[in-house]
Amino acid sequence: MEAVETKTQEVVNHHLSAFGDADVNEILKDFTEDSELLTPEGALKGLNVIRSFYEEVFKIVPKGSAFEMKQMLIRNNIAYIAWACESSSVTIPIGADSFIVENGKIKYQTLGAHIIPK
Repeated sequence: MEAVETKTQEVVNHHLSAFGDADVNEILKDFTEDSELLTPEGALKGLNVIRSFYEEVFKIVPKGSAFEMKQMLIRNNIAYIAWACESSSVTIPIGADSFIVENGKIKYQTLGAHIIPK
């Protein structure tokens, strides 16, 4: 694996580990003030806005929720994951994220998920 793909894999693995722990502070280590999270509701830029987004996510997908990785692809500085999740308040039969990593940080993350409240 090329060095760029290895670094991309490391950043994504750290992000997924922090997500699994519902650790917003650890997740924010993967982003910068210039990072953008692109969601169906619009673009979220900057650490404070990204922090608020993940704090809301962890209210519906807390630590201990069931998470299934369906696909992970790494190409140079781009990563794609497809996943499913089950928590006490929602079912997410399919979700997908893409990450563009620059200088060891997530520059852009895209997110789409089919969220079904319980």
